[in-house]
Amino acid sequence: MPTPTIMYDCFDSFHKTPFGAVKQHSPCTFTLKFPRVMNITEPSIVMFRPGYKEKYVALEPTGDADPLYINYSCVYRPQDLGLHHYYFAVKQNGNRSYIKRKGAGRGAFDGTELFQLTVYDSEFDTPDWLKGGIMYQIFPDRFAKSDTAGIPPLPIDRVLHHNWHEIPEWQPDNQGRITNNDYFGGNLKGIEEKLSYLASLGVTVIYLNPVFEAHENHRYNTANYEKIDTLLGSTEDFTRFCAKARRRGIRVILDGVFSHTGADSIYFNKFGRYGETNGAFRDPNSPYRSWYSFTKYPNEYESWWGMTTLPNVNENNPDYTKYICGEGGILQKWIDAGASGWRLDVADELPDEFIDNLNKAVKAKGHENVIYGEVWEDATTKESYGVRRRYLIGGQLDSVMNYPFKEAILNYVKYGNADDFKNGIMTILEHYPKPSVDILMNFVSTHDVERAITRLAGENVGTHDRKWQSENALSDNEYVYGIALLKCAMTLQFFLPGVPCIYYGDEAGQEGYKDPFNRRTYPWGRENFDLINFTAELARIRRGCRAFEKGELHIIEATADYCVFNRVDYELGEAITIYLNKSKYSRRFKIEPAPGRLIKFQLMRSPNRQREAGYLQVSPYDFAAMMFTIEPNGAPTPINYSDLEEEFRDF
Repeated sequence: MPTPTIMYDCFDSFHKTPFGAVKQHSPCTFTLKFPRVMNITEPSIVMFRPGYKEKYVALEPTGDADPLYINYSCVYRPQDLGLHHYYFAVKQNGNRSYIKRKGAGRGAFDGTELFQLTVYDSEFDTPDWLKGGIMYQIFPDRFAKSDTAGIPPLPIDRVLHHNWHEIPEWQPDNQGRITNNDYFGGNLKGIEEKLSYLASLGVTVIYLNPVFEAHENHRYNTANYEKIDTLLGSTEDFTRFCAKARRRGIRVILDGVFSHTGADSIYFNKFGRYGETNGAFRDPNSPYRSWYSFTKYPNEYESWWGMTTLPNVNENNPDYTKYICGEGGILQKWIDAGASGWRLDVADELPDEFIDNLNKAVKAKGHENVIYGEVWEDATTKESYGVRRRYLIGGQLDSVMNYPFKEAILNYVKYGNADDFKNGIMTILEHYPKPSVDILMNFVSTHDVERAITRLAGENVGTHDRKWQSENALSDNEYVYGIALLKCAMTLQFFLPGVPCIYYGDEAGQEGYKDPFNRRTYPWGRENFDLINFTAELARIRRGCRAFEKGELHIIEATADYCVFNRVDYELGEAITIYLNKSKYSRRFKIEPAPGRLIKFQLMRSPNRQREAGYLQVSPYDFAAMMFTIEPNGAPTPINYSDLEEEFRDF
C-alpha cells in the first residue's frame, strides 16, 4: 500500500495556505493527503478557541486524477480574533480516528498535540521603515562618552570609573548589597559622535536601554520619566541626537519601564532624595500614593519580584495611565522630542488594558511609531497571571524581542541539531502575523544574557556565581573559535525574517558572561576589525536586496554542518540564496536555481574563488550569497554558467 510521506504539514503551503497566521475573515485552505486504499471517509477539521465550543468543517475530495492518492480540502474563514487550535477527524474502515500534531508541524494518527492558527486583525500592519533595516542596541553608560560634553556634578552616591576598559563592579558592598552605582560616563553626545560608525554598519534604528533619571547604572529603576539622566545629558541633547541620527537615516526607539518605578524616585521617594515629605512612601496624601499597593503603609508594599527597591505600580490606576498614556503624557512627550517608538520592558507584567491605552497614545503620534515588547517565549501562546495574551493580533504590540530565534540560532551553531533549528524557526513564523514577522527584533546577545561569543565558545555559565564569571574569559583558542561561530550566527541573524539587532560591541568581539559582565564598555581601541568588516558586509548584502524586507523564507537544506536557504519576494521580483558553511572544512555547494523565471542574477558574496560549473566553494565558517531578479510565473530557469564565470571575474 502506498504511504504518503506526509498526510498534513502546517509548514507546507500544499497543506495549508496561506502559511502562518491569517487575517480575520480571510480564507485559509487546509488539505489532507491519503492513499486511496486507506478508505478514508468523512474527513473534517475540528477548529476551536480555548474556552469555546468546537466547530466541525467537512473536507471535500479533490485531485481525482491521481490513481494512488486522494486529497481532501476545505476553506475556513475565521470569524474571531486570537488563538485557535485545530486537529482533523476521519473515518477509516468505519472507525473514527484523529490526526493531531506530532513534532513541530506534521500530522499523524498517533499525534497528541493540537495545531495552532493565529487570527489577527485585518487592519493590523507595522511600520515599513523598519523592514529590511538593521537595529543597534546600546546600553547608554557603556557605549561611548564624549570628552566635549564634560562630566556633570555627580550625585554623592555614584562612582565614576576612570579607566574605560575596567570590568564593571560586581561585588556586593560591606552590607551585602549590589548597588549598581558604578558608571563609565557614556552619554548621548558620545553616541552622537559615533553616528558615522553606526552608519558604516548599515544601522537604521538605535534601540536605547533606559535613558531617564535613575540611580543605578542600568536605569531600570526609573526616578523621573520626565528627565534624561544627568550623566547622559539633557532633553535638548536627546532631541539634537535624534535629529542628527534621522538625517543619517537612523531612528531611535526608547526603553519604557512601566511595570514599576524605583523606590529612590520622585514618585516613591523612600530614601528622601526628593525631600523629606514628598513621594508615596513619605506622604500618605501624595498624588502618587494611589499608584502603589501598600499592604502595611509605608514599609510593606508590592514590588517587582520581591525587590523592595522596585515598587510595582498599578498600571490601570487612572492617574498613572493618564500620566504615561494620556495626551501629552510620557509616551508622547518623548516621541515629540524625537523618539520613533518604544520597547516595553517585561511586557508580560503590563495588563492588556494598559497596553491598549499605550498603543493608542503611541499611534496617535503617527502609525510609523513602533511598539516592541520584551517577551521571552512564543508571544502568541503566552499566558501571564492566568490571562492569554493578545499582543500580536492588532491594537497592542507591533512585534517582540525574538528570544526563540536566538535560542534556535545559537544552539544550531554550537551543537548542530538541524531539525531543532528548522522547527524552532518555522514554528515562530507559522504562529506570528506576517506584519510582526517582518520586524521581529532578532538578536544573539542582549543586556540580559551572556554575550553570544561567550555562549558559543566558552564554558556554560550554568549556576556559576558572579565570582566565577568575573574570573573566566575565553582563552586565545576559544576566542578564535568563538569569532568563527559568531560569524555563522550573525549570518543567520541578518538573513532570517525580521530585523537583526546588534548588541553594542558584539560586532567588535566583546565577550562576557551575565550581568554585569555582558555590559562591559565598547572596546574602543581594541576592536576586532575583521569582525566589524564582516558585520558591514552582512549589512551591505542585506541592504542590497529588498527580499529581506518582506520576503518568504524557504529552508532548502540544513544539516549539522551547513544550511542553504533563500528569501523570496515574488511581488518585487527579488530573491536571494544564502549558502552557510558552519563546518571547519571547505564545502562545495550546488547552485540552487532561482525560485521563478530568471531575469538576471548577481553574485553578492563568494569567499572562495575556487569554482566549478554549477557550484560554489565556500570557506570554513563562512557563507556565499547569490541574488536573483525573477518573474514568479514559470519554472525555474537554469543558470548560464558562462555568465557565472563573468560574475566571478567581476566580483
